[in-house]
Amino acid sequence: MAHLKSVTLILWLLTTTCLLGQKNKIEVVADQNFNANWLFLNDSIAAGETIDVNDKNWRTVNLPHDWAIEGPFDKKYNARNGGLPTDGISWYRKHFTIENKFKNKHISIEFDGAMNNSKVWINGHFLGFRHYGYSGFEYDLTPHINFDKDNVIAVQLAPEVLSGRWYAGAGLYRNVRLKINEPIHIPQWGTYVTTPEVTDKKATVQIETTVKNTTKANTAIQLETTILDKDNNKVAGDLQSITSKNGTKTKHIQRIVIKNPLLWDIGKPNLYKAISQLKIGNQVVDEYETEFGIRTIEFKKDGFYLNGNAVELNGVCMHHDLGPLGAAVNYRATERQMQIMQQMGANALRTSHNPPSTEMLQVCDRLGIVVIDEAFDEWKTPKVPNGYSNYFDEWAEIDLRDMIKRDRNHPSVIMWSIGNEILEQSQEDGWKVAKMLNDICHDEDDTRPTTAGFNYYPASFTNKLAYQIDVVGVNYKPAYYAEIREQNPDMIFYGSETSSQTSTRGYYDIPLDYTVKKETNQVSSYDVTVGPPWAYSPDVEFDAQEANPDVLGEFIWTGFDYLGEPTPYGGKDNSTNGYWNDDWPSHASYFAPVDLCGFPKDRFYLYQSQWTTEPMIHVLPHWNWEEKKGETIPVFAYTNCDEAELFVNGKSFGKKVKGKDLTDVFTEYRGFETEGYNFNRGIFKSKYRLSWEVPYQPGSIKVVGYKNGKKLVSKEIKTAGKPAKIKLIADRVKIDADGKDLSFITVRIEDKDGNLCPNAENLVNFEVNGNGAFKAVGNGNSASLESFQEPFIKAFYGKCLLIVKSSLEEGTIKIKASSEGLSPNTIEIKTVKL
Repeated sequence: MAHLKSVTLILWLLTTTCLLGQKNKIEVVADQNFNANWLFLNDSIAAGETIDVNDKNWRTVNLPHDWAIEGPFDKKYNARNGGLPTDGISWYRKHFTIENKFKNKHISIEFDGAMNNSKVWINGHFLGFRHYGYSGFEYDLTPHINFDKDNVIAVQLAPEVLSGRWYAGAGLYRNVRLKINEPIHIPQWGTYVTTPEVTDKKATVQIETTVKNTTKANTAIQLETTILDKDNNKVAGDLQSITSKNGTKTKHIQRIVIKNPLLWDIGKPNLYKAISQLKIGNQVVDEYETEFGIRTIEFKKDGFYLNGNAVELNGVCMHHDLGPLGAAVNYRATERQMQIMQQMGANALRTSHNPPSTEMLQVCDRLGIVVIDEAFDEWKTPKVPNGYSNYFDEWAEIDLRDMIKRDRNHPSVIMWSIGNEILEQSQEDGWKVAKMLNDICHDEDDTRPTTAGFNYYPASFTNKLAYQIDVVGVNYKPAYYAEIREQNPDMIFYGSETSSQTSTRGYYDIPLDYTVKKETNQVSSYDVTVGPPWAYSPDVEFDAQEANPDVLGEFIWTGFDYLGEPTPYGGKDNSTNGYWNDDWPSHASYFAPVDLCGFPKDRFYLYQSQWTTEPMIHVLPHWNWEEKKGETIPVFAYTNCDEAELFVNGKSFGKKVKGKDLTDVFTEYRGFETEGYNFNRGIFKSKYRLSWEVPYQPGSIKVVGYKNGKKLVSKEIKTAGKPAKIKLIADRVKIDADGKDLSFITVRIEDKDGNLCPNAENLVNFEVNGNGAFKAVGNGNSASLESFQEPFIKAFYGKCLLIVKSSLEEGTIKIKASSEGLSPNTIEIKTVKL
């Protein structure tokens, strides 16, 4: 939730006259975006923090910035971390001037995150260090500013190898702000909004405001809070006279009643703003904005209730990278990810396995998606040699409290997760750490329950960790849901990480098989290939959730493919010395129903068939199998209709009834038992897929979905001819001229009739001109070593992606895509001040 004075680059000057008749003016200065024109050196130098370092030849970059995504991909780097250069020492420096008129102000700098092991200096004075790259922090610059002279902020980052289990990125990858405040002001994370009483007729909003007084005098001030609705209309307010004590932070509580409140809900993101002003006399000395929502949450053993209504959690786990953009945070890229998840039917997010960006929580607030906000992947026992365990004792409480204070005003956040698959599960005294972290969460915020994702069963129960938290997360244990309920009749639990099915968009193995074809570095999109021993197809979890309706829901691993951890290729957790390069060039995940570029795989539609109600139907595979003419091709359909009918070249192959006609799915996972097969391996009879065996002939396949006997939806795939042309499709043709907004352009290789060529791998070149710039490319191939940073890339199974960024000027971005032997295509994107 936003709790900033502003997000604009312009200073807002508010002038008032004090009661005593003085003519002096107080300038209330908005928090300033401090992202532009940093100097960057990807190297280790001596005394890089000093003012007189010669940085004239350093590279100029704008933040957020992830140096690792620039590559190159190389086998000397760890495929588990994306096969990219994520370690080493780098420096950022920024020169700036503060006018002398601000000499009596309180000046600070706020970092939303720095990856990682950051050290920060101002004019050679050391300010502090922060190990955890996901934590935000702020430093006081006031004593060290040279007014009307050059000042230098210097940041050294030193990410290490084997410090995490996925691609974390590297650099100042989140936003930075400069703050110029009065000596009496509302500090970082200075409001705490709760809604203790909510009905349809009224809601009580409680706002706890912290006031910081850096002066040497007690001061009488007024705290005035105004509540605005989404149209910026005032709906309520409160004025309170208080005394701010010198050299202290004091907390002040206001209770404000809002009549006929609009509740925040899934898909209905009604939001309010609290505008908090501090006044001395008639003068406003500080203003602080907090975005919040009004809603109730309740967890019972039979379900999760939002505003009194039962909600099944159709959730996704997500790492923080943005595919071809790397880890550098971007609001639009984050918003697009979650919009795609909503299209699939997801209503919940688990921020795996670290505090998310502020932008992610803003997006979820504004789309109406509930969130499990997760703190740690390690406690004291290490998973990797240079991970969080090395500084858990010193920093865990600080990092956890900071995460909660930063995030607790977001209505989307419904639980605090204290850890994921932590190794203390196997230790008899591991519960003590769980209890300590649980107590910290309750101390900072008693309005939300705690949770954690446990993958050791029954160890997490027998060693009592599961009993230290409020809502128990169970990773990959659908076979044991009934047993957990039987042994813990009052426990509240859910599938905190599920499935881990792997696949590649557009790639199909025929005939169907249990195992991956290692030589391909891909995984069949039929989604029947078994993966690691904990993994299973989505169908298994659907069935377990249906059989155990009091389980709160599931969070699939993962919503989007991510950089690093290329299971089933490369390695296995902490074996192979932590390096996953055995199956190079695989260097990105295959887990998700959506690839790195945001293109849906077939599995996207399997989830959509279970998680949505708007009639839909999907058919697979593609229909270009020239080498298999006359051979049998398995055809699958996913639908939320009652039944589906398949037509091949216009001839019906019959109707299949969902829930009655079953499809064989190869299965192998812990806990699976079936007669006639080895323990843990066999055939799962899925009632969630419909299937036919079809002798291949070129032409078309078409599925029609029926409900109550009525035709509602259909989908057809035609045999494509030779690649003939490029088609560009922008997700948005009008974007904000703010220098940050993005347009994501799908690039299709089509035949002369406009059919997607499903096996095309043409090299596509891009030209970007006008009021914008090239940003990145991608194609969703987890084994491709092509750069994201060059304006060309090969299509992957007929598709690739171009990302362009706006400038600060209104106008037009002109884009051309060309490829040898294909007709080119152009598209224009308008940039306007929104």
